This record gives sequence, structure tokens and C-alpha cells, in this order.
Amino acid sequence: MYGILLIVAILIIIILIIGIHEKSTNAICTSRRRLEGKTALVTGGTAGMGLEIAKDLAHRGARVIVACPFIEEGTNARKQIVKETENENVVFKHLDLSSVDSIRTFAADVLTNENRLDMLINNAGVGHVQDSQTKDHMHFIMQVNYYGSFLLTLLLLPLLLKTGKPDEPSRILLTSSVLHNLGQIDVENINRTNYWYRLQIYCNSKLCLVLFGNELAKRLKGTNVVVNTIDPGAVGTRIFDSGSRILGFFLKLFINAFFKNTWQGAQTALHVMLDKKAGEVNGGFFKNCKVSKPVNRANCDKTAKVLWEESMRLVNLSPDELEKCFKPL
Repeated sequence: MYGILLIVAILIIIILIIGIHEKSTNAICTSRRRLEGKTALVTGGTAGMGLEIAKDLAHRGARVIVACPFIEEGTNARKQIVKETENENVVFKHLDLSSVDSIRTFAADVLTNENRLDMLINNAGVGHVQDSQTKDHMHFIMQVNYYGSFLLTLLLLPLLLKTGKPDEPSRILLTSSVLHNLGQIDVENINRTNYWYRLQIYCNSKLCLVLFGNELAKRLKGTNVVVNTIDPGAVGTRIFDSGSRILGFFLKLFINAFFKNTWQGAQTALHVMLDKKAGEVNGGFFKNCKVSKPVNRANCDKTAKVLWEESMRLVNLSPDELEKCFKPL
């Protein structure tokens, strides 16, 4: 009995030490940059970390477009952002990353109705939800977390290229996760159902984002657009509700207490979007507002190219259309 109590006590002490260390090393974006005349687009900008990012950018005077698949949530988030920031130039647009048709409709709307796009923050994502394929024949988790961002980013490139300037490039952000370290790339089986654990699929999707960012950065070299990937750290968001709401509730409490809340989780994204020196980095991986290193296999050029080609096939993006994506409007 005493042995069990001793082990529990030691575990509690270890957790407290880790929590104190994590809380004391959580970095904060220190940029005071104003954004009047700039436009930022935040996917998943209606809840959690994305909402914090959107509010910060709106506070700075930007035109902020928040996108999500839920009309009521999007409408309410827009009202909340306007109320808290007193910035009326906030727009909600419907976007379902699990649908190629929705992504194409959304992108066409932005290209037609927006005259500039300075920042694209790919923040939307899901946890280990259903193990099923979408009507586009991609795994639901993979499409929302990776393929959707892949297609959306490429379709919006012409406007980003138009907006960027040599001394002030447009910026693209891809939100990965510490769990990318556990990701695997098996292109032939990556979209299979009843094959992976759902948590493994989440890890795979986050590794794919790093590989995509590295490959896109190479293709954007010499342009006025940069792309970087972040690991926001362990953040207490509703993504933990994916498996069990009860377990998710306690996990969020634990992570908020010992790691990061949504405001803290947003800081690295804001740093990459706002900091002057961060704007000079292309193909970087950031953690706690500093350039860091992803897992080694995320730097494999061969894997990145194979993944790129397979992703193009799955989202039905032809070589001719891809070529047009890299031409400014």
C-alpha cells in the first residue's frame, strides 16, 4: 500500500515539475505591429486557438476572414470578435475542408471578392474522430487536417502572390502538432479505414503538413510569399472531446493547468505571422516563437515529393491548374 502511495506521490511531483517548467517556458508574441489595410484568413477561426488568433489580428486593425463549416458557430464568432475588438471588418465564410467542392467554392469566392490576402493561417483541424472516408475518397481526418489545407493553400496562392512585396511577403501558416513526431507516411495505405488507430491517423496528418510546408517552400523560393509550419504545443482545446467528452473535459483541465490554454497556444502562430524576422524565414518549423526542428523524417525530400504528387491526384488538381496557382492574379 505504501509503495503504491509512494509511486503516486512521485508521479504527482513529476507532473508538477513538468507543469512548472512548461508554464515558465511558454513564449509570448511580442510584436506590436498594426495591420490596417491588411487581410488575414483564419481557418477554424471561430473557436479555440483559431478564435484567439482571429481576435488578436482584428485588434491590430486587419480585415479578418474566419472560416468554418458551422454556420451558427461562425456567425456567433464573428459577433464576438467584433464586440471584443470594435473592428467591424470581420467576415465569416462557410468552409468545409472535408469537401473538395466546398474548398473550391470558398477559394473562388475569396479570389473574386478580396483584393488582397496578406496572411493565410491554416489552423482548422479535427482529432481522432470517425474512421471513415469522405465522398472525395479520402480519410475524413486526413482530408480535414491535411488534404483540405493542401488544396486551399494552392488555390489561394495567386492572391497571396499578388499581395506580397519584396520587403513584406505574404505569409502562409500550417499548424502541425508535437504528435507529428509519431506520424508515418505510407502513401498506399494512408487513406484506408479500419487500418490505423485514429490517433495514428491524426499524427500522420500532422507529419504531412510539415512535409507539405517544406516542399511548398522550395517551390515558392524567389517569390514574395513564405510558408512556415508550427508546433503550438499541448493546448487545451475542444479537440480533446473527440473520443469521450468526459475524458476530454478532464484532459482540457489538465492541459490548461500544466501546459497551454488557447491564448497561449496562439502565440507561436501570431509570432510567425507578425514578427519581422519570422517573415524572412521560408520553410521553417517554429515552436514557442522560435525556429525549431521537426522530426528527421519530415525533412525527406523524396517523401515530400511523393506525397505532393499523390495529394494532387486525390484533390484532382491537374498540372495545368497547378501551374496557374503559381501565377499572381
